Amino acid sequence: MTNLPVDGTPLAAGPLTRAVLEIDEYSAGLGWDQPARLFALVDTAKLRAQEPSLAAQLGIDDTTTASLTPVEQDEIPTGAPLDEFLATIAWPDTVAGCALTVERLMLPPSAEDSVPEGMDDAQLATWVAKHPDRQEVRMTVAVLRDGSRESALRLREKDSTSEVLTGSALVPGLADALAATFES
Repeated sequence: MTNLPVDGTPLAAGPLTRAVLEIDEYSAGLGWDQPARLFALVDTAKLRAQEPSLAAQLGIDDTTTASLTPVEQDEIPTGAPLDEFLATIAWPDTVAGCALTVERLMLPPSAEDSVPEGMDDAQLATWVAKHPDRQEVRMTVAVLRDGSRESALRLREKDSTSEVLTGSALVPGLADALAATFES
């Protein structure tokens, strides 16, 4: 038995999880080795009512059942540290939340003991990139103004919709940085 409805989108319990999985699926369709992507999450009903032409461009009509619609933002500047870039963002009141998808290399916890001491960030990144146990992962993290959080993780070696891991606390540091974009 499959956990996928007819259109192939994973089943999810809540609107934020569905939005995160929709973004993950969109990113998966673009392939790997992609730049980070930032999305505004907007209330679908309000978008239809207040911006009907944008809703039409996004394929949203009266039959759309999603309560949150991801709207991809302009490209994130390359070369700027992600945390510094996120610190420059302020969202209008019409944005209910935001999401970011980013690819990174990760190591299993067992590799922590073998990290050489005294490396700067660039040296550490090079060391991780050459480590035999490294994993490529795509992380999609979303937050809402009310503090709700959700994440989806997809390993490159298990690049399948049915292998995506979801949870609210999978990438807490990135969720904190996204939540800070809503602070006054």
